[in-house]
Amino acid sequence: MAELLTVDDPDDPRLGDYTGLTDVELRRRREPAEGLFIAEGEKVIRRAREAGYAMRSMLLSAKWVEVMSDVIAEASAPVYVVSPELAERVTGYHVHRGALASLRRKPLPAATELLGAGHRAPADGRTTDESSPSAGPRSAGRRVALFEDLVDHANLGAAFRNAAALGVDSVFLSPRCADPLYRRAVKVSMGAVFTVPWTRLTSWPDEIEVFRRYGFVTAALCLGERSITIDELAARRYGKLALLLGTEGDGLSDAALRAADEHVRIPMAAGVDSLNVAAASAVAFHTTRL
Repeated sequence: MAELLTVDDPDDPRLGDYTGLTDVELRRRREPAEGLFIAEGEKVIRRAREAGYAMRSMLLSAKWVEVMSDVIAEASAPVYVVSPELAERVTGYHVHRGALASLRRKPLPAATELLGAGHRAPADGRTTDESSPSAGPRSAGRRVALFEDLVDHANLGAAFRNAAALGVDSVFLSPRCADPLYRRAVKVSMGAVFTVPWTRLTSWPDEIEVFRRYGFVTAALCLGERSITIDELAARRYGKLALLLGTEGDGLSDAALRAADEHVRIPMAAGVDSLNVAAASAVAFHTTRL
């Protein structure tokens, strides 16, 4: 069982993992370098633990100790019990959920490992293996998503939640994408970043050739004369499909568009020319379900 330690000094070095959580640039540099990330709230902490992330420590207000008692009993890391006021002084904001945890990152898999993997099990636990009589038509195909240079953590978190909900097998990020394990992204995803396999590419868009090598058709969501509709793409029923979505505002880079096999648009009415990237991902993921 984890050791409960009451802390009343905001400068206590044992609370170092939780200092300055509102400083985005600091946390973006520090957390990956130190191999940690922060989970906020009971549900998110539980999902991180269920996904096999090791605990470094927890920061709880007193009323959350009983609520998290089972997690505490299983943890071998220290649990720091603090007042809400002290938690705010340390983190820089009001921790209204009352529970934070610092967890260890896992090594990211190689892109080839994810592209060569089989189907991810749905949330209800049913198999999608082709040998299963109840697998349904989706068992014959696979879909992955690639995000290029998304910088907004909320958008990235929402996109991961969409991927989890709509059966995307894995997610790939360009080198300059935001961190899916940053606190805001984890919170918005409701822990989906722990369940959807993902990795970060090192050389983009050169690595698009790796997708082709594994039999994936790459489809770039964009506006353009050569773009087909998302319904047309779905009707082609590609066995392996990689959906590419670009950064907020500018969309996909010219280099990514040149490298993609297909250009795809989501038809819209009332003079609207584009959707928020997270919303666009939800439409694309849903429409292309096999």
